[in-house]
Amino acid sequence: MVASTLPIGILVSGRGSNMEAIAAAIEAGEVPARIQAVISDRPEARALELARERGLKAFCLAPGEYPSRQAYDLALATALKKEGVELVALAGFMRLLGREFLEQFPGAVINIHPALLPAFPGLNAQRQALEYGVKFSGCTVHFVDAGMDTGPIIAQAVVPVRNDDTPETLAARILAEEHRLYPRVIKWLAEGRVELRGRRVIVRS
Repeated sequence: MVASTLPIGILVSGRGSNMEAIAAAIEAGEVPARIQAVISDRPEARALELARERGLKAFCLAPGEYPSRQAYDLALATALKKEGVELVALAGFMRLLGREFLEQFPGAVINIHPALLPAFPGLNAQRQALEYGVKFSGCTVHFVDAGMDTGPIIAQAVVPVRNDDTPETLAARILAEEHRLYPRVIKWLAEGRVELRGRRVIVRS
């Protein structure tokens, strides 16, 4: 592996569009990183198939095969460590990670969420935004802590909410911004430009 590239692991549960956006940016030479493994908690996840089509190592670790959440988290962390992963990117991974996992990758687990956190954490963020009546929504890349979308915010992209938006149309426009923002943040991290000061994240130019 080239010394200037950051070895990353991507955790997925579904379709894998953000995983594909990250992989495409790496392949285009835009992000100095290398995907060491794509791991899903669901064997039927479309993301696994897409990753394999790109020649990436991709496999499932099913939670049901472990006696507890803590045991699963440790197995997941062990699998990523075995692949030499230094940064973990959650891309539609639908499980909360506990301290057993996070302690193995301190300050090196990130997630993307389809809302402008701290507003509308958790599931159905686009529907939450529309029901609340906000005029702007968007997406957030943040460090992961033991809470639900509560970690320090690294970057955000804003998407105006239209009067005729549905959860589906708003989600589609937010997703397009996710595909731009997530690779950009990974690039910053790979270049060593991100500094965490308490809850504040500083990105150096």
